Amino acid sequence: MKKSLGLCIALASLGPVAAIADVTLYGKANVSFELVDEGDDSYTALESNASRIGFKGSEKINDSIEAIYQLEYEAHLDDGSTTFGHRNLFVGIKGEFGQIIGGRFDTPLKMAQNKVDVFNDLRGDIKNFITPNDLRSQNTVMYTTPSFNGFVGQFAYASSEDDDVDNGKSASISYSNDSLYLALAFDQDIRAENAEALRAVAQYSVSGWQFGLLFEQSENEGQEEEDALVASVLYNLNADWAIKAQYGQSDIPFTYATGLQTDKSESFSLGADYKLSKNFVVYGFYTDISAEDEGVVEDVVDNNYIGVGVDFRF
Repeated sequence: MKKSLGLCIALASLGPVAAIADVTLYGKANVSFELVDEGDDSYTALESNASRIGFKGSEKINDSIEAIYQLEYEAHLDDGSTTFGHRNLFVGIKGEFGQIIGGRFDTPLKMAQNKVDVFNDLRGDIKNFITPNDLRSQNTVMYTTPSFNGFVGQFAYASSEDDDVDNGKSASISYSNDSLYLALAFDQDIRAENAEALRAVAQYSVSGWQFGLLFEQSENEGQEEEDALVASVLYNLNADWAIKAQYGQSDIPFTYATGLQTDKSESFSLGADYKLSKNFVVYGFYTDISAEDEGVVEDVVDNNYIGVGVDFRF
């Protein structure tokens, strides 16, 4: 439940406040207890899965233009080892002409996945070994068109702030109605200079079912094009229960957070969600991730995760 709050008292501690536009406080607290099997290592872990808190709001400038902003930060609920991490941060304007924002936020290519990734923020998230192109871009200005009969376009320009480094570009076009979502997106010099990515997405919902398909092609200068594919399905058994499955495979070279480098990976996840209330969900999942390096005979990654968790959104 997102709440519009009188935040003047809380914000007053940060400095003088003369007037505050409408402010919405929102976020989620998501933690899971997991049995982890990572080759020679087996252990238990409590994971904070992109838990976050954010502030967003708007102020009417005139009858046709609004000022908008969003400040969103990740919170590490498992160990509190680091301060809040930056997520989507921007300020801008919107009106009948569309929306223009500047800051640090998800690229059009990342947002084009919509809800195909049904294990988003968990071990089975497609950013874990499947694609290195799910990114937030900093020093970025983005324009979003108004909807034209379900069609929406986005274009983002990311300044490198370096004369010797090319600026990044990311663009997408999408179509949606009550049951169908389609998108095509392209990145250039976003992940790295001379790196390109093309993404196509389809999602279809009918009678409690949701089917998703994502295809991605990625290329670095002087290297061959590499592909990734993700397929997902979710079924709502009733108003409270949902079951889901997801498969992904990728030939895109990937550098994991630990520095491990792979060039061929595969992931499978199976899970269930139970809604205790509108905003509080209990879930369980199983995820298998395997990856290899062409220069190594055996898999360099063969990981299994079993987890149960809670997701509270406010």
